[in-house]
Amino acid sequence: MQRRGMLSRLLTLSALAGAAAAASANEPKIEATKKPLKIMMKSAWGSDDPTKAAFPFLHGHALAEAGHEVQIFLLGEAVGLMRAATAKAVVPVGWPPLSEALEKVVAQKIQIYACGACSRARGIVESDLTNWNAKFGNPTIFVSLVEWADRVITE
Repeated sequence: MQRRGMLSRLLTLSALAGAAAAASANEPKIEATKKPLKIMMKSAWGSDDPTKAAFPFLHGHALAEAGHEVQIFLLGEAVGLMRAATAKAVVPVGWPPLSEALEKVVAQKIQIYACGACSRARGIVESDLTNWNAKFGNPTIFVSLVEWADRVITE
């Protein structure tokens, strides 16, 4: 008796599951529209970890190619990457030299900011930034980028 009741309930559940699957298959599919995002990339990784140092530039370029607007803010040790000699010497594992990624970022017109205080402390000067069309940043610019962005990615 209990077996029949249990078998009956299993058949009912099976039928309900099949009906639900059929109903959802008949519903119109809603395709997500891709909205271009405003993305701020933030990084403090320097030449001591070449792969992590390269990520904001590699990912920033990929995001820009996908149609998103990207800006990069460098802090701490990452500002040292603005020196052309350092950019050429930094070779991430499995990727070309950082200088190649930076050239692609410049070609995409991705704005790079290097923290001004961090740069002064590390001897980065205006001529280092001009190689990459970069600018000195400050806390006010940092805040404005955070407010501008739909997404902030820290790498």
